[in-house]
Amino acid sequence: MSGRDIEVETADGAFAAYLSAPAAARGPGLLLLPEIYNVNRHIRAVADGYAAEGYTVIAPDVFWRLVPGRFLRYTPVGMAEARALNQRLDVDRLVADLGACFARLRADGAARVGVMGFCLGGKLAYLCAARHAVDAAVSYYGVRIETYLDEADALSCPLLMHFAANDARVPQSAVAQIRARLDGRADVDIHVYPGAEHGFNRTGYPSFHPAAAALARERTLAWFARHLG
Repeated sequence: MSGRDIEVETADGAFAAYLSAPAAARGPGLLLLPEIYNVNRHIRAVADGYAAEGYTVIAPDVFWRLVPGRFLRYTPVGMAEARALNQRLDVDRLVADLGACFARLRADGAARVGVMGFCLGGKLAYLCAARHAVDAAVSYYGVRIETYLDEADALSCPLLMHFAANDARVPQSAVAQIRARLDGRADVDIHVYPGAEHGFNRTGYPSFHPAAAALARERTLAWFARHLG
């Protein structure tokens, strides 16, 4: 397994991304989309973890059109800057940009590609599944997905969703709206984790919930194994 910084080309510029690939032959491609803190140390560790499972992972700089290279820490200062950047983010333009990541993964030899994201990235993963040709998607506690449910009919691939039971940013009322729109679809699987809070996958931080994180990762790996090979 090896990780390095790369540049992904678009029609009007290039943006930075972290690429982590298996040591042996590359397997399926995976686009990893971060929280509002962007591609920081934690997200790079997540990328490395999935590369160790055989996936070629790209984690892009989601704020590149605003302030390139701002990878933020989980501190009050980092949170304030992350929230300010998120308020200025053009989500539609970013989702369009992410098509270049899927193209890069396929050009590098990935026959099938998936997408996974956390918080902001969880919403982006859902939107990528609706707006791009993707083979499988996983969303961890994606924020404001309920405001994009008009795009549910456009979902192009199987979608796995993880939510925390005690999440002020994604309340159970939002999860209920998502369930009402997506339940009954054979290609959508939704799980809520009792006792977990927003950010429960964030290893080493107060919101980390070891049992929920382990079970969600087990389900995610099984999902990608089934749909990406």
